[in-house]
Amino acid sequence: MGPRRLELTLDHCVSYPASNSTKLCVSGVNKTFRRDGKSVHVLEDIDLTVREGEFVCILGPSGCGKSTLLNIVGGFTTATSGRVEIDGEPVRGPDPRRIFVFQERGVFPWLTVEGNISFGLFKLPKHERERRVSHYVHMVGLKGFEQSYPHELSGGMKQRLEVARALAVNPDMLFLDEPFGALDSITRLLMRGELLRIWQAERKTILFVTHDIDESVQLADRVVVMSARPATIRTIIDIDIPHPRELSSRRYLELRDGLLDEIGLAHKV
Repeated sequence: MGPRRLELTLDHCVSYPASNSTKLCVSGVNKTFRRDGKSVHVLEDIDLTVREGEFVCILGPSGCGKSTLLNIVGGFTTATSGRVEIDGEPVRGPDPRRIFVFQERGVFPWLTVEGNISFGLFKLPKHERERRVSHYVHMVGLKGFEQSYPHELSGGMKQRLEVARALAVNPDMLFLDEPFGALDSITRLLMRGELLRIWQAERKTILFVTHDIDESVQLADRVVVMSARPATIRTIIDIDIPHPRELSSRRYLELRDGLLDEIGLAHKV
């Protein structure tokens, strides 16, 4: 199966059957910043539809505007023009139902693992709060570390803690901005496996920004390939391999090489 581009207009988003309902619709989004009196055009005519429960990676070179797009979708910044809708409603600002996980770890150093996960659950009854904390501690493999502080955890454990804290508030969507970029290669592989396991259990809709081609092929249902700035969507590629994915399989290598070719690196690695 080759690359597939989703075509949308400013007035109409692609529709899916009820069992594959549209979660996110981005239509004709442009973004221009003013810096030192000059205009910097970052995003150009971005169209994207994401289905409920889908895992989508946004792939592109560093500085192309991937994080800017994620911040627009999350409501942290506004588009210069275009429209963003989630569940058919315009995005007008951040929403507690949609949680960010960043590369810079956002765990609170003065709270234990248990305290970090329960931080956003203060409105819940005590028994429900304890049940939810226990559930996610177990899910991310931190059983036995409930009373540990972040400085007592490894980098990978801290990242699992941040994912657990994000999931504990039961978000509709997760936005992950290169969350494993600061980890060593072995820990990154382990964390990808952990995230996939959690996603398969929870089926949250995930937008995952990366510039790592292997990461995108390992994780995503689809990979959105962005150009250099001002970023456009070059293509959208279906990753038609079931999980768990064999990293040395012929189809995996075909897809990886296709992405390398798409971004112009096929003959440089």
